Amino acid sequence: MKPTLACEWLHSCAGCEIALVDLGEMLLELLARVEIVHFPLLMDNKYSSRAGEGDGLTLPAADLGLVSGGVASEEQRAMVLAMRRSCRTLIALGTCATHGGIPALANERSQGAVRAGVFADCGPLPTQVPNCLDRVYAVDELVQPDLCVPGCPPRPEAIAAAITAVLDGELPVTPAKSVCETCPARREGRAATRTARRFLDNADFDPNEELAQMRCLLEQGLMCMGPVTAGGCGGSGAPLCVRVRVPCRGCYGPVRTGGNPLLDLMNALAGQGVDRRSVVDRRSLLRFCGAHGRRRPAAGPRSPERFHGGS
Repeated sequence: MKPTLACEWLHSCAGCEIALVDLGEMLLELLARVEIVHFPLLMDNKYSSRAGEGDGLTLPAADLGLVSGGVASEEQRAMVLAMRRSCRTLIALGTCATHGGIPALANERSQGAVRAGVFADCGPLPTQVPNCLDRVYAVDELVQPDLCVPGCPPRPEAIAAAITAVLDGELPVTPAKSVCETCPARREGRAATRTARRFLDNADFDPNEELAQMRCLLEQGLMCMGPVTAGGCGGSGAPLCVRVRVPCRGCYGPVRTGGNPLLDLMNALAGQGVDRRSVVDRRSLLRFCGAHGRRRPAAGPRSPERFHGGS
């Protein structure tokens, strides 16, 4: 009997699901190993509460669950709780699920300010729209996922590796190094300028030379989040952003759990001789991944339940 798979998306853009589809032929191999019991993007589902049965959302029991997106409404909160109840092993997929992601930028403002910034005249919300929560939550602030796969979106290969490891009853290997530790750019140990600048102009590099010949973007004065961001976006190669000569934006979340990435980044800049006062909008610098001091995990990480999937 095949292991069962349930997938659900919350406050997200479907980029994680597109990354899953981007697996190509490898996706066909994975699908041959599982039986999908819940996947709103692929199949029509009826939730018990919407069909008038039961007291709340009820999902089919599944051996493995994938949930993408943050949690911003009462309905999404009910959904992630239902996924945790119904799934033996739950994977938080993508940075919105693991850290809050881009939607967590809303946490910097009140709900009224967010609505006023989106709508010219928001007026009263329709009664059928689910009520918003007080802020956008990461999945692990409401339930305990067994595994987190960050990325905006995650690499397709990383998704496949996580799913395959769980199906094989193994514990996936997660990167422990920072983006800087996996970056081949040339370092001189001192910044070329004391002023930090946003990525509004191209970095200084020769397109005909190897990446290893380009000077570190942080040393060039560009705001690169590499020192405080978990590596893995480029697999065994160079980080994806830096590979195209663009500063890291921190989408894999902090390299240290429970750390203070903003303080760590300021220290890294000071160590390079950059004046931290030149950093624009320091308070929101790392907010887009929801990473700096905002997450309040529901509890400590669970030990992933292992099971051996059928063929």
